[in-house]
Order: sequence, then structure tokens, then C-alpha cells
Amino acid sequence: MKYKRVLLKISGEIFGNEEGKGVSLSSYMNMAKQIADIKKKNDIDLCVVIGGGNIFRGRQAGEESFDMAVAHQMGMVSTVVNGLGLQESLEELGISTRMMSAVRMDSVAEPFLRRKALHHLEKGRIVIFAGGTGNPFFTTDTAAALRACEVNCDLILKATNVDGVYDSDPRKNPDAKLYEKLSFQEALEKNLNVMDSTAFALCSDNQKPIIVFNIKDLKNVSKALKGEKFGTLVS
Repeated sequence: MKYKRVLLKISGEIFGNEEGKGVSLSSYMNMAKQIADIKKKNDIDLCVVIGGGNIFRGRQAGEESFDMAVAHQMGMVSTVVNGLGLQESLEELGISTRMMSAVRMDSVAEPFLRRKALHHLEKGRIVIFAGGTGNPFFTTDTAAALRACEVNCDLILKATNVDGVYDSDPRKNPDAKLYEKLSFQEALEKNLNVMDSTAFALCSDNQKPIIVFNIKDLKNVSKALKGEKFGTLVS
């Protein structure tokens, strides 16, 4: 394997109904089966950061007269709900899993401790990082970049609903160009939305390569782990 320790970033919408809202219990198992398959077929350490957009996003507060810090805290708690669902499904498949939350919820998840997370990974367990960064105003993209740096990941896999990074929105422009490979500098100069700016800066400063790909292609992610063409590589 080209990459030994990998972090997979999954959007919360994948756990919702057809509109990406609410909670679909079967979606946890569907995702767990794919993640378990990746773990079984590849000699890697694997950790996962999940979003909570299917339940609530902090920015949903928008123009409402609602405290934005509280709205972001609601979003962080939403990721814990998804984490529990994914963890239970993985355990049902016989995959040893630990969920660690940046928001203290000791009765349902371990608190995030870097050394404990490293211990779980070294033991071959899949580690689910929930609760975002534990702070409002930071996205789960930033949580993914932060955790990848903290536990020394070799690669961040960002699952999206498009095939990679394009020069324009492929859902609006049928002639949008898909990039196979980009440098951090190119992505910055061309204003390509690989991740939010804070997450992108963390990855760039700490030289953490990112592969952006379509969640529908998750079953083929072994290609990326072997260094083959897959999605868009930003490095």
C-alpha cells in the first residue's frame, strides 16, 4: 500500500433518506459494509470523520435570531448520532470499532485523547471521530484535517457527491473539467473548493494529501490506496 494510515471523511447526508435528511438505519449498515470491506481487503489503519448534515447543520440558523455558537453545538451533537449508528453497524459485522467524541458524552463515546486514538489504531480498530473539533464555527472538514494531523495519517479521503474536483460546478456546467491531480498552490490560486479554507490550510501546511472522490465509488477506493488513478489527488 502506498498509504498506511488513512482518514475517510463522510458527509452526514449519506445517512439520511433520499433527500439526505433525517436518519435511515439501513444507510448505516450499507456504509458499514463498504467500510468493513475496505478494512478487510487493505492492510491499513483506518479512521473516519462523519458529518451531521442529515440531522442539523450549524449554518442552518442563517438569518434566524438564534445564537450561532449554540447552532454549531447542535450540529456537533448530530455527528455523534451518526457515529453511534455507524459504530453499531460495524460492530454487527464483526469489525472492532471505537467512537471518540470531541464533545464529552462519556456514557456513549470515549472522549478524544490523541494517545488513546493512536493506541486503538495500532490495535487494528476503526476509529470514528465524532463531535467535530469540539468547538463552534469549525466544520467537519476542519475536524478531518485536524485529526489527520494529530494521528499522523498519510492520506485524507474526502467522499463527495461528484467525481472529484472540477474547474466549475459539474451539476450546472456539463463541460466542467475534472482534475486528475492538483497541487495545493494550484487549488488555492484557482479558488477550487477542495475543503473549507481552514481545513485546506491545515492540510497544506502539514503536507496531508487529499483525494476527493464520489461516495458511489467507495467500493473502488483500494485503487487510491495503491496510488492508482482515483478521483482528484491534491498534494
